[in-house]
Amino acid sequence: GVGGIEAEAAMLGQPVSMLIPEVVGFKLTGKLPAGATATDLVLTCTEMLRKKQVVGKFVEYYGAGLSSLPLADRATIANMAPEYGATMGFFPVDAETLKYLRLSGRSEQQVALVEAYCKAQGLFRTDETPDPVFTETLELDLSTVVPSMAGPKRPQDRVPLSASKQMYTAAHEAERARLGTVGTPQTASHRGSEFSLRDGAVVIAAITSCTNTSNPSVMLAAGLVAQKAVAKGLRTQPWVKTSLAPGSKVVKDYLEAAQVQGALDALGFNIVGYGCTTCIGNSGPLPEVISEAIDAGQLAVAAVLSGNRNFEGRVNPQTRFNYLASPPLVVAYALAGRMDIDLDHEPIGQGTDGPVYLKDIWPTAQEVADVVLKHVKRDQFTTQYADVFAGDAQWQAVASPEGDRYAWDDTSTYVKLPPYFDGMTMTPPGVQPISDARVLGMFGDSITTDHISPAGSIAAKSPAGEWLLSLGVSKADFNSYGARRGNHEVMMRGTFANIRLKNDLTPGLEGWWTRTAPGAEPTSFFAASQAYAKSGTPLVIIAGKEYGTGSSRDWAAKGTALLGVRTVIAESFERIHRSNLVGMGILPLEFVDGQTRQSLALTGFETYTVEGMSDTMTPRATLTVKATAADGSVTMFSARSRIDTPAEMEYYKHGGILPYVLRGLAK
Repeated sequence: GVGGIEAEAAMLGQPVSMLIPEVVGFKLTGKLPAGATATDLVLTCTEMLRKKQVVGKFVEYYGAGLSSLPLADRATIANMAPEYGATMGFFPVDAETLKYLRLSGRSEQQVALVEAYCKAQGLFRTDETPDPVFTETLELDLSTVVPSMAGPKRPQDRVPLSASKQMYTAAHEAERARLGTVGTPQTASHRGSEFSLRDGAVVIAAITSCTNTSNPSVMLAAGLVAQKAVAKGLRTQPWVKTSLAPGSKVVKDYLEAAQVQGALDALGFNIVGYGCTTCIGNSGPLPEVISEAIDAGQLAVAAVLSGNRNFEGRVNPQTRFNYLASPPLVVAYALAGRMDIDLDHEPIGQGTDGPVYLKDIWPTAQEVADVVLKHVKRDQFTTQYADVFAGDAQWQAVASPEGDRYAWDDTSTYVKLPPYFDGMTMTPPGVQPISDARVLGMFGDSITTDHISPAGSIAAKSPAGEWLLSLGVSKADFNSYGARRGNHEVMMRGTFANIRLKNDLTPGLEGWWTRTAPGAEPTSFFAASQAYAKSGTPLVIIAGKEYGTGSSRDWAAKGTALLGVRTVIAESFERIHRSNLVGMGILPLEFVDGQTRQSLALTGFETYTVEGMSDTMTPRATLTVKATAADGSVTMFSARSRIDTPAEMEYYKHGGILPYVLRGLAK
């Protein structure tokens, strides 16, 4: 539940400071029905908790429903805490916890210690222990959970499978109206088949590395779906790019033990790796013939993946619709190859004996439970994790220099000495004024860290792509933003370079574009920031609600700081991104009294001065912002500082948490 910048500071010995949050109780009762998976439960919980507004709070799950909930399912729910906005989601220790400790290779001594300690502290849950008392609660009867997906652009937008065709159609119509274009079907040939590629085609189906893919019940369910589909003569549609990236090497062992990996392979779900893949945009490019057809027809195509996040531009630059689904549903959509299908009533494909429906290949809850019990074993964990830090032969063969200090290579396009400490003195600069600042970008609601600091592929025409090309790096060797995050030159150019980013200063354009004056030619955020830097002009970002939602990506704050942004004024912030901004010496300000950029009629072309800034500032102080238009007219409004704690105030006075820690180490 901490951001990357806080984590870096913690590794250097700085304790992480946060306000003690409220705890929301989430009571689970009943039992999951047949056909519903852990993923369906996760998406239901995420939807409910987003509506409950649990940003900055802890969520504790409790109730009799926990007795029927395997630990892997609980972990899947807890892992989605950033998506529902909580600081963390957690479950009490009970018999299921002890069962997992034994299964995953812990010693009996450790298991006994956990049990004894938790019981002595009153922390061990049984069906007989009384429920905790909370000031805020919500409740879910597990028996009401139905098969679901989430999308097409946010993890909290749940799509019941029974309504998926109808909801996709509505999303497609809205996207086409927004784009003002019509998709033209294209004839293409791939994998020995000729077909017509059209809007709504599923071009990516990925069981991608996340908590889902360390959950035996959903992984083996996917294997059983594949096994039944292959037996009935079904095959993946030729335009679908498929992949399987388990969250643990143990998954490979039990898929092979259950004899379902062969069926997954037959449908194209070969194991491609064990790290983050499609969920963070590392699926690689689509086959050239598919990519060209999408561009030629201006097609709006889809991805279905078993990840946590599906924000715009994250999964693949060519998929406008991205749906989160359980691993078995990912297999189903690979077979169907399209989003405009009613899986409850339409055949998923034609088998050797005629039409095959989803119900014909969907395993029963008992089938899944039996195969989990039979093939997930303790020795798989103990074997795979016996020397987990040794790495494979390739890793061991990598040459590494000797010594305690890193040998910086000025020619590297991957790792470069960052400028965070350039010009730093032992005396903290204190609170510096923000005067006559200009707006670098003005945005709407739900600007994610993916919009701010893109994941995945680097576009050739983007500022980062053009810079790499200028250094002789071919497009085939661009790799990803994630792989090059050790090079601030790439990441600065990648900040605000998401291909789907919409900026109020450049209406009608998507991507890395902004303007420095009304009617001026659009320029990249990076180029504009460099021009402002030459004149010593500080910069401002203005935004709507939930600024910085999504992954706790530290580069969303680091890149913003390196571009010269001194303050972000938004209606509200995601918890970790707010903390990361302070950690990089950026002042987060919130509009107050229901005011917004629209209600104040801000154009984004004013100059901004923040009044009331001084070393005597207190956490959450109310400051005054003065916006002066080109004609001299002035708009004054109040904004609340979201430097929330005294510790954060100290970080800010030092110019950020990293200079604060370095000064402490130097002393």
